[in-house]
Amino acid sequence: MDVMIQWTYTTPKKQEVMLTSEMLPAEKALLLAEDFEKTGRVKQLTFIDRRNITWTKKELIKLLREIESEPHDVIVYFDGGFDHETMEAGVGAVIYYQQNHQPYRLRVNRRLGELKSNNEAEYAALWFAVQALEELGVHHSPVTFRGDSHVVLNQLSGTWPCFEKDYNAWLDRIEARLKELGVEAIYEPISRKQNKEADQLARQALEGKMIESTSELGRKGIDANE
Repeated sequence: MDVMIQWTYTTPKKQEVMLTSEMLPAEKALLLAEDFEKTGRVKQLTFIDRRNITWTKKELIKLLREIESEPHDVIVYFDGGFDHETMEAGVGAVIYYQQNHQPYRLRVNRRLGELKSNNEAEYAALWFAVQALEELGVHHSPVTFRGDSHVVLNQLSGTWPCFEKDYNAWLDRIEARLKELGVEAIYEPISRKQNKEADQLARQALEGKMIESTSELGRKGIDANE
């Protein structure tokens, strides 16, 4: 979680000026804020996150303690496959995260019907991944989304425009749910080779093989796709 510090500084001649820092990791921001307060010249110190939500020092400390016991440092890999004959899709998501100082990996997939194209399957896969995050209890935390559908990720990031009505509906749905969860989304397009785990899950879903498993990992397992 990143925040910026905003505080009122009082000079030795009792003049006041409001100062704002750059965006910083919340833990670092708290340490700097404590140093500022030691000068005895700080008033109305607050923290503002990327969603423009304001936190007091006490509230931010409490939030960070809560986050430590919940899933955080989340990286999501997603992929969707489409069968033109059956008009069905297979979607897969691999979620790496930390909880209570331990790294985990969640692997899950699903078979979906009534889709129209491979591109739509990719949107559905990301939506499926967001739903998995909600079930996992991820909220008020940055999440990195990685997939080989550069169209989906670049449209979500705003880099590319989206003119298709059906795809815009998926984008609106995804963005609304992320906002509800307080998730700060970071979109990173990757190659198909780097997305092999999610791709395999999507293919297995089309074959009728459903998977949902969570496993503890060693430190080396976190970037297994890279």
